[in-house]
Formats: sequence, C-alpha cells, structure tokens
Amino acid sequence: MAEWIGIGRRARRCYGFDEIALVPGAQTVNPNEVDAAFQIDGKKFKVPILAAAMDGVVDVKFAVSMSKLGGIAVLNLDGVQTRYENPDDVLEEISKATPQKATELIQSIYTTPIKEKLVSKRVREIK
Repeated sequence: MAEWIGIGRRARRCYGFDEIALVPGAQTVNPNEVDAAFQIDGKKFKVPILAAAMDGVVDVKFAVSMSKLGGIAVLNLDGVQTRYENPDDVLEEISKATPQKATELIQSIYTTPIKEKLVSKRVREIK
C-alpha cells in the first residue's frame, strides 16, 4: 500500500516495532534462501533496518557500527550531537534525572544553538 507524498510520487508505509508481531508459521524458511537486503538510490544495504534520527538512539559510534553491519543510521544534525562538543555527557545527565527534571533538562538543552563546526565534525567522524 502506498501513500502519495507529492505530485507523481508515492511511498510505501513503514512499520515500527510496536506495530508488528512475529509469530511461528506453518512453514519453515531456510535463512540461506532469504534476502532481506534493500536498495536506496542504487545502493544495497544488507540489514533491513533504518535507525531513527533520535539523539537517544544514534550517535557517531552507532552510525559507524550500523554501517559496518550493512544498515543505515541517521544522525540528528539538529540535536545534541551538533549543539555540544561532548553530547554523551548531556545524554547521561538526562538519563540519570527524574522524569520531571529530565523534561526541564531537555527543554533547556535544545535552546543551545547548533554549532556549524560540529555539523561538519560529526559528518567527518562518520565518514
């Protein structure tokens, strides 16, 4: 099933983890006969997973590791990775905070402007 996304352009629906369930079937499939790879613009990826561009999911190390495994990870260039030189410290502070304090931290963290030099630095680190 496809959705219209522009004039003459359609995209297939994607599903998240909470929208699908895998259950045993009546037939067994030989893993050697299955190709779960996909292509984007002529590039083939072995792992059929696109990691979300969320600060809590993808950092530079994760993006590089995912690429080596044959998948794609999208770095949020509008998040903590491009606002702070040491984004791990910021993310750790959020993870240790109470829910109320975490909300306040997130609201203040994203008021720091994006640093253009960090955008190019993160891209270089991934490459």
